[in-house]
Amino acid sequence: MIAPFVTPTEKTPTAAIDAIRDELEVFDDWMDRYQFIIELGRKLPSFPADWMNDAHRVPGCQSQVWMESRLQDGRLYLAGASDAAIVSGLVALLLRVYSGRTQAEIAATDPIFLKDLGLIAALSSNRGNGVASMAQAIRTASANS
Repeated sequence: MIAPFVTPTEKTPTAAIDAIRDELEVFDDWMDRYQFIIELGRKLPSFPADWMNDAHRVPGCQSQVWMESRLQDGRLYLAGASDAAIVSGLVALLLRVYSGRTQAEIAATDPIFLKDLGLIAALSSNRGNGVASMAQAIRTASANS
């Protein structure tokens, strides 16, 4: 799969979650973690401007978030973007875990990992709800593929 879709770097969703945990633990405080997350968002593949529309918009997010999915060879590949830097980073985290995975892997990977990593508690309630909406949109796209 080519850009704008994310190809996984880790072999499994669990490995991706473990890698993210290890990366976040390097930083002593949340300001540094936020900066790291923002940098992840900046590294996302470019999202096509013509996909930045209501058909691709994820409902329930305070910021504008757009996602697209494609099923190829039994795996769901995801692309995403946001108009907010921190939210783009959160999109990048979710895509790192879920993109390029099978429907079974996506269904088996509960987004509770976001809470376990401390991300939900560190975000405003609106952003926390938005991340949950993004995770739900991914799981719905997978179930409907």
